[in-house]
Amino acid sequence: MQEPLLRDEGLDYDTFPEASASPRERARAGALQNRRVFLATFAAVLGNFSFGYALVYTSPVIPALKLSSDPALHLNKIQASWFGSVFTLGAAAGGLSAMVLNDLLGRKLSIMFSAVPSVIGYALMAGAHGLWMLLLGRMLTGFAGGLTAACIPVYVSEIAPPGVRGALGATPQLMAVFGSLSLYALGLLLPWRWLAVAGEGPVLIMILLLSFMPNSPRFLLSKGRDEEALQALTWLRADSEVHWEFEQIQDNVRKQSSQVSWAEARDPRVYRPILIAVLMRFLQQLTGITPILVYLQTIFDSMSVALPSQQDAAIVGAVRLVSVLIAAVTMDLAGRKVLLYVSASIMLVANLTLGLYIQFGPRPLTPNSTVGLEIMTLGNTEQPPTTSFDYLTLIPLLATMLFIMGYAMGWGPITWLLMSEVLPLRARGVASGLCVLVSWLTAFILTKYFLLAVNAFGLQVPFFFFSAICLLSLLFTGFCVPETRGRSLEQIEAFFHTRRMSFRP
Repeated sequence: MQEPLLRDEGLDYDTFPEASASPRERARAGALQNRRVFLATFAAVLGNFSFGYALVYTSPVIPALKLSSDPALHLNKIQASWFGSVFTLGAAAGGLSAMVLNDLLGRKLSIMFSAVPSVIGYALMAGAHGLWMLLLGRMLTGFAGGLTAACIPVYVSEIAPPGVRGALGATPQLMAVFGSLSLYALGLLLPWRWLAVAGEGPVLIMILLLSFMPNSPRFLLSKGRDEEALQALTWLRADSEVHWEFEQIQDNVRKQSSQVSWAEARDPRVYRPILIAVLMRFLQQLTGITPILVYLQTIFDSMSVALPSQQDAAIVGAVRLVSVLIAAVTMDLAGRKVLLYVSASIMLVANLTLGLYIQFGPRPLTPNSTVGLEIMTLGNTEQPPTTSFDYLTLIPLLATMLFIMGYAMGWGPITWLLMSEVLPLRARGVASGLCVLVSWLTAFILTKYFLLAVNAFGLQVPFFFFSAICLLSLLFTGFCVPETRGRSLEQIEAFFHTRRMSFRP
């Protein structure tokens, strides 16, 4: 592996420099510092782009395969549910592997390793001649996504200075959203096989860029590679005067040089932050985000909507991207908890609106032609098909846009960020893998049984369930989630030891 572009010359720690830098020089150095951290972050979060792209790959592909003339690729309802959900099963396996790889290979090498199953998975789907190739390709890309979902937030949080960690902590979700939007847009132009081919590009660029980036200084210190850690931190900060930050990190790592034992895991100072992170990822999935994204076009096909379902999906993807950008800008200004409150409230209103529209709104103009969702009798009354434009048919699109906006402003990016912030260093690699494992096992269950629940009870029932979960998320935020804005990772960890907010800015 090519060595990172780090400086090799020794560092001169002059406690009393002869002349201090001018404000212009300090501003220039700060800009350079941020550029280097941003570059390393961008290289890593390309893995999230691929993850977001692969996650929603089924949205335009399931309807296309429903109409396929090739009997080996034609999907029925059960096959479609497996094609949509097996990605999350692979992601759960990827999260499980991250529990080992995160601390064995390190954050950076684990992210790079994810490129192997990702490339193979896309190749299988691009050249698929049978259902098994589609399912295996989906599972492999899911494995890669689960691995990056556990490793990238930890890597980003460990290289970022506290002042920009909130904004950079939103970039994994931002890039995942951008990947999904790219898939929706390309789905309007490319056949489904070429969509898989296009997914290979970001993975290869990620490998190239990460080859020149340093590993996490905290990980290097935990492995006793102090000189490499100092070089990495110096390069990231673009400043030789990093000895104070380096010593703070070094002291924290030395205090936690061993892995957490099962006996120590029963200590509230250890299990509380882990439990908070795990429950946040659990509730995040129960809001309904994964089945909505995976079956987005199919859901729109099952309702009376004003625009074609393909265009609706692309519009929702664009709204999601803008919302994550807003979250990235405001996360370090408004704070994590405020955005979580706003996010859950918006999702509650949106899910409730969708449920009520499906229950009492107009029926589609034509019978459902997509896989898996059956048009139910709404409100126990037969309603005639709509014969002219009805402004009510804008409600599904607007409500879905509102849901995606709410999710992307809070419970989407902040759960990833808080996972990397609150987990104790000694358990960070294993615990982040556990969070991803729980998250994607939950997502698998939801996506696998979503279509079955719709066929049995109607499409409105899942949205009412998601509404109840959003209400529960509001209560969980109020009673369990700490505010981490402006704190270093060492200060956040100290909070769980003291239960005092004395380090509040």
